[in-house]
Amino acid sequence: MSLTFEVLSGDAITDALDDLARLRIAVFAEWPYLYDGDMDYERKYVATYRDAEEAILVAAKDGDRIVGVATGTPMEDHADDFAAPFAVTGIPLAEIFYCAESVLLPEYRGQGAGHAFFDAREAKARALGRKYAAFCGVMRPADHPDRPKGYRPLDAFWTKRGYKKLDGVVARFRWKDHRDTEQTEKPLQFWMREL
Repeated sequence: MSLTFEVLSGDAITDALDDLARLRIAVFAEWPYLYDGDMDYERKYVATYRDAEEAILVAAKDGDRIVGVATGTPMEDHADDFAAPFAVTGIPLAEIFYCAESVLLPEYRGQGAGHAFFDAREAKARALGRKYAAFCGVMRPADHPDRPKGYRPLDAFWTKRGYKKLDGVVARFRWKDHRDTEQTEKPLQFWMREL
């Protein structure tokens, strides 16, 4: 299984949106997200990447099959959700590029996709004149009953790439976990690096 990476634009983004939606549902069903997604919501959500002029969508491919996707947009595209948490930093949203999802099927992990995804998004951020790249990760308690035995968080990978946790910069989103009947609020910790 050899991966190739392609930055999609124009019609290629439109063609990849259902793949991104399916990948989000599959990968985010896993720990730590435990997300119970549906295609109708996902199609609406992922269409924002098609419609955002300065967004990036990076596809990881095995032949012609998309097996992973990473996305990113200028942070102000997410201003409603992230403005309040970032207010404590004093950094204007217009200086930040948001590295949104990185989703990859499990059998393709460990082959360099994480670095390729961040490299492409950080290059886009620099091309747009952004000073920082940021992302957020779901915060779950260490004793959560669904935490897989032997789970290793990605903190070491992110730290090696130069990202640092932003203390006190936490977004809160609502979604339904598997087995739940209603959405509940989840905290997401922001990480950021200077470019």
